[in-house]
Amino acid sequence: MPDSDGPRNVAIITDGNGRWASQRGLPPIAGHRAGADVVRDRMKDAVRLGVKQLTVYSFSTENWSRPADEVEGLLRLFAERIVEETPEMIESGIRMKFVGSRDGVPQKLLDRMDDAEVRTAEGDLMTLFVAFNYGARAEILRAAEQYTGGGEDAFRQLLHVPELEDPDLLIRTSGEQRLSNYLLWQCAYSEFVFRDELWPDFTREAFVECFDEYSRRQRRFGGRVA
Repeated sequence: MPDSDGPRNVAIITDGNGRWASQRGLPPIAGHRAGADVVRDRMKDAVRLGVKQLTVYSFSTENWSRPADEVEGLLRLFAERIVEETPEMIESGIRMKFVGSRDGVPQKLLDRMDDAEVRTAEGDLMTLFVAFNYGARAEILRAAEQYTGGGEDAFRQLLHVPELEDPDLLIRTSGEQRLSNYLLWQCAYSEFVFRDELWPDFTREAFVECFDEYSRRQRRFGGRVA
């Protein structure tokens, strides 16, 4: 791979960081740090595989309910990685966009997010959408409150980032088989692939296997294939 029939828009639920750390007797933040490394590596693979939009679930609106020290560690890690990886993304032609609510997010972190979006804006090889402080039900409710008619296209313009296209393929790691309030509108006709690996163990080979599985699917979008 890649080939012309591969998925161009891929979404990932990067699940299992905490369990990975627990299995090794490490604090949860160690798992999140290892998971962030894998996001960086699979992002590079996605470019090579011909992906044009890659969306990763970084921090959900429900994650605020985790222990305070874990949340604080996650926010620090997120801010660090934005600073560390933005220059490489500029060099690689990858644009970064954030998807989610800004409510409750520290202003210093919001400033770093805004800066990364501006600095990577010229990237034309792939867009990395980072779902941060994101919840799909809240996104849909917010859009519904503003919707005055016009059909699906008009409704899409009211979502957090209208340019985020419907994923062809959604991958979830760690053996769980649910969407967990992720891209409920956008994933109406996505193909799902569930993997048993915890996210820090998700290799390039596993990524390619997901693409191979996708290539064996018949996408009918509610129609019928003769």
